[in-house]
Amino acid sequence: MSNHPTDPDDLDLFRQAIKGARPIKVDQADTGRPRADKARIKAARQLAVQPDNRLKVDGLSDQFVIDVLPEEELAWAANGVQESQLRKLKSGQIPFEGSIDLHGMTVDKARELLWEFLAEANRMEIRCVRVTHGKAQRKDGRNPILKSHVNTWLRQHTKVLGFTSCIPRHGGTGSVYVLLKRTMLEGRDE
Repeated sequence: MSNHPTDPDDLDLFRQAIKGARPIKVDQADTGRPRADKARIKAARQLAVQPDNRLKVDGLSDQFVIDVLPEEELAWAANGVQESQLRKLKSGQIPFEGSIDLHGMTVDKARELLWEFLAEANRMEIRCVRVTHGKAQRKDGRNPILKSHVNTWLRQHTKVLGFTSCIPRHGGTGSVYVLLKRTMLEGRDE
């Protein structure tokens, strides 16, 4: 059997071997990697450069607000925060370096101001702040709206390590001390 390319036997064997095969229309190998979804990437890029108004709402969600009572003491700590830290916070042993009073405001206004206040405290590497939310019951007798919202929002904020109701002279159950994560001193706040 000759290896010459025009040998009729070789040509017949080749034709039999490729019988039923179709020509390839794509000239790129399939590496198994998912193709880039250009529309999804474009949408993600647009979201990344949007002003952070969107984050204010997404960062502090009202979807599941935990309803709390007017005189209820609030206390919460993120994973990894030591019990002793929360005890110090609760007893007013960690001095607060900033304070904001939200009571009497609408929910939207309070959320916006709280978000800006926490962002500023974080920029200044502040360890602890006080947030006054009030505790008045609503006219319809339902539980206090701002206190319930603040209690929910603070649990969602990435820079909040924990919070507790204040000692009476700092506002009692109408205010909370908020322990913040400091970027420059990462690891020492936990």
